[in-house]
Amino acid sequence: MTRKSQEKWRKILSNLLAGLILFFITHIIIWFQVNGQFIWPWAKENPALIALVGFPISYILIIATEYIVAGFDGLLWPGRLIGFGSGMIVMAVLTWYMLGEGINLKTMTSLILATGLVCVQVFWR
Repeated sequence: MTRKSQEKWRKILSNLLAGLILFFITHIIIWFQVNGQFIWPWAKENPALIALVGFPISYILIIATEYIVAGFDGLLWPGRLIGFGSGMIVMAVLTWYMLGEGINLKTMTSLILATGLVCVQVFWR
C-alpha cells in the first residue's frame, strides 16, 4: 500500500469515526431529552426548556452527516442508515440501563439487526 493510499484510508476512517462518535453522542442526548421526563420531575414539568436542546442537537447531527458523507465518497444513504442503527443501539442500552426495561427477544433481535446495519454500512466497501 502506497503512502498516498494509506493517507486516503486514514482520512476515510477518521471521517467515519468522527461521524459515528457524533451520532452516538447526539442519540444519547436525544434519549435524555425525550425520556428525561420519566426520570426527573423537573424534566416532566419543563418540556419547553428541554425542547431548546433541539437546536444544538440538530447542528451536531448536520456535522455528523457531513463526516459520514465524506467518509463514503459523497453517498448520503450510508449516513442515514448509520444514524438509524446507532439510535436503535442507544435506545436499547439506555432504556435498559436507566429505566430497567428489560431487553426481550424482540428487542435483542432489533438490536442485533441495528448493529448489523451499522457494520454493513461501515465495513462493506
